[in-house]
Amino acid sequence: QVQLVESGGGLVQPGGSLRLSCAASRSIFNLPIIAWYRQAPGKQRELVAIMTKNDYTNYAGSVKGRFTISSDNAKNTVYLQMNSLKPEDTAVYLCKANNYAGNEYWGQGTQVTVSS
Repeated sequence: QVQLVESGGGLVQPGGSLRLSCAASRSIFNLPIIAWYRQAPGKQRELVAIMTKNDYTNYAGSVKGRFTISSDNAKNTVYLQMNSLKPEDTAVYLCKANNYAGNEYWGQGTQVTVSS
């Protein structure tokens, strides 16, 4: 079992930046896939960024060049650096991890609101 806790959300003006954190209750070394998703009101949950154990990363087209996923194994934490934020980035951001057995774990989410 893995618990994931997101933090770092908040209210930011368009063009601003936020860094989200996803803290895992166990070593992320044993989590070969970690991803950030987001869900806006009335919309489907969408994949924002993904990182795999062999350092493969990929991003949704709408955030490519603005968002960066990274990890700190010593802190068991995965980050999502979000720059040049737009109002359409407003959503609840959730962290998801898969272990080698294929089990899936989700955090509770953190709200990001981009508004002037």
